[in-house]
This record gives sequence, structure tokens and C-alpha cells, in this order.
Amino acid sequence: MLEKEFKYFRTNQNDIYSKYPDKYVVIKDSEVQLAAESFEKALGLATEKFELGTFLIQLCTKDESGYTQTFHSRVVFA
Repeated sequence: MLEKEFKYFRTNQNDIYSKYPDKYVVIKDSEVQLAAESFEKALGLATEKFELGTFLIQLCTKDESGYTQTFHSRVVFA
């Protein structure tokens, strides 16, 4: 549902990071609408202005670490 907003973020990540390093950005209509220090603050500000489900909140990092996760397991397969 928010694929367009995430694609915009990925395409423009370097430019967005230069303006909002390590901030939570709110993206709606292929535009950064606002930025905040925490997810909770970004969510609070965004819900005052926009309907839930119509915006993306994304941690803006220099690399993929803001939107990827790595899981480790101690299970060994033989």
C-alpha cells in the first residue's frame, strides 16, 4: 500500500539523508512531509496532519540498516 512512498525513499535516500540524518521522516505523496528525532514523535506529528495508512515513517540512515534486519540462529544443519 505504501510501496510508492518506500520507492521514493530508496531512490532519494542520499538526498534525504543529507537533510535529515538519522531522523524518522514522514513520507506522503512522494515527498518528505516532516522529520522527528523518534518514531513516536514522528507518528504523533503525522497523525495530527494525515489519516493513518496514508503515510510512511522511515528511519533515514546512510545505508540499508534503517530498513533491513539480520537474524542469527544457533541451529546447525548437517
